[in-house]
Amino acid sequence: MDAVTEAAGGRKADEVKSAARVLEVLELLGRDGARLSLAEMASAMSVPKSSLHAILRTMQARRWVDLDSAGTRYSLGLKALLTGTAYLEGDDVASLAGPVLDTLAEETGEAVHLGRLDGTDVVYLAKRESRHALRMYSAVGRRLPAHATALGKAVLSQYDAAEVQRRLNWPLERLTPDTVTGPDDLLAQLAEARLRGWALDDGENAVDIRCVAVPLGATPSGGDALSCSAPRSRMDDARLEEVASAVTGAAHSLRTLLKRLGQH
Repeated sequence: MDAVTEAAGGRKADEVKSAARVLEVLELLGRDGARLSLAEMASAMSVPKSSLHAILRTMQARRWVDLDSAGTRYSLGLKALLTGTAYLEGDDVASLAGPVLDTLAEETGEAVHLGRLDGTDVVYLAKRESRHALRMYSAVGRRLPAHATALGKAVLSQYDAAEVQRRLNWPLERLTPDTVTGPDDLLAQLAEARLRGWALDDGENAVDIRCVAVPLGATPSGGDALSCSAPRSRMDDARLEEVASAVTGAAHSLRTLLKRLGQH
């Protein structure tokens, strides 16, 4: 199932049809910055173009979607950005993570992220760039398969084997030649991560990129983690241990801030 079909395929029988269609539009356009025509969206959502066109006109008038200069393709509008920003500002973990990410980025010199498990994916909630010219691509709001990322594996390491197998869609997607796709191999990685306190993505999401992540534990969402990523050329095994220690310290700092917040 492709991303467009997947985004439109989750309607439940008891949902209000018109509201569900508006949300499906937002989910479709929210997939990797999609720009879609009326025909493409109508096909993905299995709705008449005339009905969808009326919905899109209303959403465009309220700035939830934009239409390109050619008048043929729709994308998310400014209101979607403002709502997403409000979500991050109102989220305790994301709002407290800023100074911790700043310190971690300064200490390591590499890209650092706050991520959250959402279904079978991890979503970047915050990031700080590497100071180096050679760096990995990432963006706030980007979704990646949890099994192929250190962030995702860090969160999954908190669950038992049965829960991990229930949460993921098998067989797992292979993103690089090193991506682990079988349950036995993934569960072994998660057991190792649980034992040492941090998870590793060793070229499994992007070739030649290594990433270390530490779960935050009992956050309000229950599925958050911090990570640090770098090209393999800058993160050999010795450096990997140093980075893991830095990320572990950052995670501890953020947990402490969250605990203090909860006491007020």
